This record gives sequence, C-alpha cells and structure tokens, in this order.
Amino acid sequence: MKPLTLRPWLPTSALRRRPYFRRCYAIQAPGGPTHQVFNETVKYLQKERTAANAEYSRQVDYLKDEVAQRLVDRLLDINREFPRVLDLGANSLQIAHALSKPPLIAPELPDGTTEQKIPLSERIHHLTCADISPVSLHRDDALPAPAVPITREVLPSLETLPYEANTFDAVISSLSLHWVNDLPSALASVNHILKPDAPFLAAMFGGDTLYELRSSLQLADLERRGGVSPHISPLADVRDIGSLLGRAGFSLLTVDVDDIIVEYPDTFTLMTDIQAMGEGNAILKSMGGPIQRDVLLANEAIYRELHCKEDEKDRIPATFRVIYMIGWKTSKNQPQPLERGSGSINMKDVLGGGDFGM
Repeated sequence: MKPLTLRPWLPTSALRRRPYFRRCYAIQAPGGPTHQVFNETVKYLQKERTAANAEYSRQVDYLKDEVAQRLVDRLLDINREFPRVLDLGANSLQIAHALSKPPLIAPELPDGTTEQKIPLSERIHHLTCADISPVSLHRDDALPAPAVPITREVLPSLETLPYEANTFDAVISSLSLHWVNDLPSALASVNHILKPDAPFLAAMFGGDTLYELRSSLQLADLERRGGVSPHISPLADVRDIGSLLGRAGFSLLTVDVDDIIVEYPDTFTLMTDIQAMGEGNAILKSMGGPIQRDVLLANEAIYRELHCKEDEKDRIPATFRVIYMIGWKTSKNQPQPLERGSGSINMKDVLGGGDFGM
C-alpha cells in the first residue's frame, strides 16, 4: 500500500518562501455528534422481510400484542379526549388493534361499585400510524379495520419527525424506540410536536432483555472461537430513561419496568422467533453472517446448564425487560410541586415521634 503524500499546489520555489499546502478537512455538522450504533438500512430490510410473510409474522406477534395492550391500559387511566394521536413506530398496528378492544373489567370499589371507563376507541378521534416499513404498516390490510380511524404514514426515520409544532394531543410508541440511534433527538422531536400538557407514552426493550441468551452466546463464542462477537444489540438502561426524558423537556415523569418471561422448547426456536419478530441483530459494526453451527450447539448446552432448573430441562426461559415511560409536555396549567420548606405538617406527628410500637 503506497504511503499517503500531500502534494503542494504552489511551485517548489514558492513553498520555500511560504510553506502552504492544499489539504482537505473533515467538517462536523451543526449540533452534537451522534454515535451510530444501529444500521438503519439493515433494520428496515428486516422489518420488510418479516412482514412480507404475514401469517408467520402474526404468529410471533405475542410480545408486541401484549406490550401494546399494557401500554394502552396506561393511556386508559388518563381521563380526557384525544382528537389526534400519533403512533410512532407503529409496526403492524398493534396499538390500533389494542385500542379497538373493550377495556378490562375494573376492580370493585369499597362501596361495591365499579368504575366505568369510556373506551379509548370513543375518545381518540384519529390515529396516525407512522413507521419506516410500508410492508409492516399494510400487513393486515386484508383483516377487519381497527375501530379507531387511522392514517398510515411512512417515515424515512424515527429520529426526525416531519410534523409541525403542537400537532398531536398524545404520542404513543410501542417497541420501536430501542432501535433509534439518537434517542435524545427523537425524544426532543416528540416533545416538539406535542401540544402543551399532552402526554407521551412509550414502551421499549431495555436493560437485561435476553440476558440468558447474551451470556450463553458469549461463553459459546469464547469456547469455540476464542473471542466474543456482538450477536445481540445493546439496549438502554432504565436508570437513563428519566434523565433523557428530562433533557428532552418532559415533566411529571413516570418510569417503570416489566419483566416478561417466555418459555421456549430450545434456543433455536427462541432465535427463530426473534428473527421473525423483526428484532434481529442490527449493530452497525456486527461481523454479519449466520452464527456457526458449533457455536449454536454449544450455546444450547450452556443455556440449559446455566438458566434452566433441574426439573425444567425440557424448556428454556427467556426474559424480555420492557421499560414503560410517561412524560408530559410542560404547560402553565400543570400542577407544580410546592416550594422547599413550605410544608405545614411535621413528619414526627405523622410517625408518632419515631415510636413505631416496638
């Protein structure tokens, strides 16, 4: 390989008088640098390919359907009308179908009555379903339409949203944000398009999702290859979500975690389902290509040895950690916390002066 040389654009005699070279410089675009983790093209192709097989894709929608229903249940607790709502990263309209279901039976109140909630399908006037994959958005066109009026929109990216400020009365996102490279920018864009005092509700995989598969694959790689390759994409930690929402301008934050454990007959079925969900590895610097057969066989044995109970060796558990977040766009009408030191009740009076009956 020839060494790189800089060629002067002035004659040699002129260089002796004024050492001036023609060089090319890299220029940083305005704004903070963005660390690219995921290959957006690979993720787009994965979603297109999996949604093209509609029947099989519906069979592995059990996680997306469950998380969408849990997210909608959180929205149901907000007692207001939503004229215009955005479903960001709509996948195959799991949120729209969850909104069409009747609300769960409310628990009985102390006075013997039950709280009757108006279905969201009657409170949401229009739902905009946006995603990067047109095949995913139109996968279920042959099925009965959701009860909520919807519009499908294809976006070039989930990081920059082509909507004007103060457009939506709520934004929902279910199991899509964990594939966003610039999550702070995406959250700021969501805050920008929300109306004042409007909620943002989202669910994303994070933290220890598939920690069993991650650890067993690493050990299998070390045993068979003498090194570790990234087979599972990195995920955000729940401790970072609150600070990211605050930096994006949201207030009245709520962040909680659900661990959904699914049992599979073997690791091959688990990885097949992950691929069919469109949740396969999309790391930008991934080595690519299928995992070698000997690594897969070693992974199967290690997984069962480390993560299966003695009396449950016929099946393997897989943990999916789902982070739920709720943030509100700031508004003058929102309740504000009292100033520090303005309290009028002494905690000693409430707790009995520190005597807890011991």
